[in-house]
Amino acid sequence: MLKNKMINRQQWKFMIFNFIAFSIIFTIFGIIIFTSIESSLYSKPDEELYNFQTFKEDTGFEQPLQKGKEPFEPEDKGSRMEQHPESNDRPMLPSPRVIAVEWSEDGEISNQEQIGTLFYEHYLSELQFTGKSVGVISNIQINSYDFRSLMIENGDGSYTQLLINVDAEQSLLQNFEKLLIACSIIFIFLSIMASYLLSKKTMQPIITSWNKQVEFVENASHELRTPLTIIKNKLELLLTTPNAKVVDKFENIALTLSETNRLSKLTTDLLTLARADSSETQLDKTDFEFDSFVREVCEPYKEIANSQDKQVWFHLKSNQLFFADKQRIHQLLVILMDNALKYTQEGNSIGIKTFYVDNKIHLEISDTGIGITKDSAERIFERFYREDKARTRENGGTGLGLSIAKWIVSSHNGSIKASSNEPKGTIITIKFPK
Repeated sequence: MLKNKMINRQQWKFMIFNFIAFSIIFTIFGIIIFTSIESSLYSKPDEELYNFQTFKEDTGFEQPLQKGKEPFEPEDKGSRMEQHPESNDRPMLPSPRVIAVEWSEDGEISNQEQIGTLFYEHYLSELQFTGKSVGVISNIQINSYDFRSLMIENGDGSYTQLLINVDAEQSLLQNFEKLLIACSIIFIFLSIMASYLLSKKTMQPIITSWNKQVEFVENASHELRTPLTIIKNKLELLLTTPNAKVVDKFENIALTLSETNRLSKLTTDLLTLARADSSETQLDKTDFEFDSFVREVCEPYKEIANSQDKQVWFHLKSNQLFFADKQRIHQLLVILMDNALKYTQEGNSIGIKTFYVDNKIHLEISDTGIGITKDSAERIFERFYREDKARTRENGGTGLGLSIAKWIVSSHNGSIKASSNEPKGTIITIKFPK
C-alpha cells in the first residue's frame, strides 16, 4: 500500500512537471506566432504612414497652396523628395488610404474642409487630440473603426496626425486570436493526456527497478540468513561440550567452515553486482590471443573432470586477438566451468568451443548433464534464480554466478544465452563483437 502511494505520488509529480513544460513551450510558441503575424499584418500600413510622413517633410504640403502651384508640388525644386521615374519628374504621391488630420495649437482640427465635412462628421467628430507618443505609431479606435495613428509635430505648436484604417488587418488578427484560443483549449486537453502517458511511461522503469530491488533484498536476506543460521546452530552446539576434542566435533566444524566460505563467496558476488549496477567497476582492457587464453583457464578443469569420471574436450578455432579485460573474462570462464562441473554426472562430457563468424567471436560451453527447461533457459541469468534450489544449495551455489557472467558479457558489448543440448544437457553461447 505504501509503495503504491509513493509511486502514484511520483507519477502525479511527473505529470504536473510535463504539463507545465508543455504549457510553457506552447505559450512561448503562441506568443511568437501571434507577435510575428501582428507585425506582418501591420507592416504595410505602418510603411504607408512613414512614407506619408517622409512625403510631407519633403514637400511641405501642409502650407497654403500658392497661386500657380499644383497640389503637392514642392516650392524648392532642389528638395530631397523621391522622384517617380515615369511621372515627368513629379513627386511620388503617398498612399490614398492615409488621412492627414491637422491639429491647431488649440487642439482643434483645422483642415475639416480638406478632409471633407461628411467624412469628418461621420468618422472624425469624436477624435480627441493628444500630444503624446509623437513619432510613435499606435492603435486607436474611432466610432468602432480601427486605425493606426502617427502623430507628427510641425514645430510651430501644431501637429499633424496621420491615420490609416486597419479594420481588415484587425479582423484577421482577431480571427487568428480566436483560433489560437481554440487551439490552446485543445492543446491543454492533449497535453494532459500526453503528460499522463509520459509520466506513466517514465515510472515504468522506476517500478521495474523498485520491484527488482525489493526482490534482490529479499533473496539476499534469505541467502544470508541460511548460512548464518547454520553457523550459529553449530557454534552453539560446540559450546554445549566445551571439553570435547576437535576430532569429535570434526563434522560440525567442517560444516561451519563450509558455510563460512559460502557466505564469503555470497558477499563477494553481491559486492560485484552492486558495483556493476553503480557502474563503479572499470574494465582494464588489453589485447590477447583468445583461443590460447581460453585453453589456459579451462585446462585445469580437465584434471578435475577426469577425477570425477567426466570428460572435457576443446575445439578452439577462432584464431582472433580479443581486446577485453582478461581478469573479467577469466572470471566468466571460471563461472561457466564451475556450473558445467556442478550439473554433470559421471560419464558426462563438457565441451569448450570457439569460432569466428560475422565479425564476432563465438564461445560455446556445452555439457551432457541434467539440462534445463525452456522456461529456465530464459530466466537462468536472473539474480538468485535457481531451477532446483535444494540441489543448488547442496552444490554450494548462490544463484548469482550467471548474473555476474551476464554482466561481464554485457560490459564487453556481447550477448549470452542458454539453450538445450540435444539429446540432453545445456549449451551456453556467448558472442563478442570483434
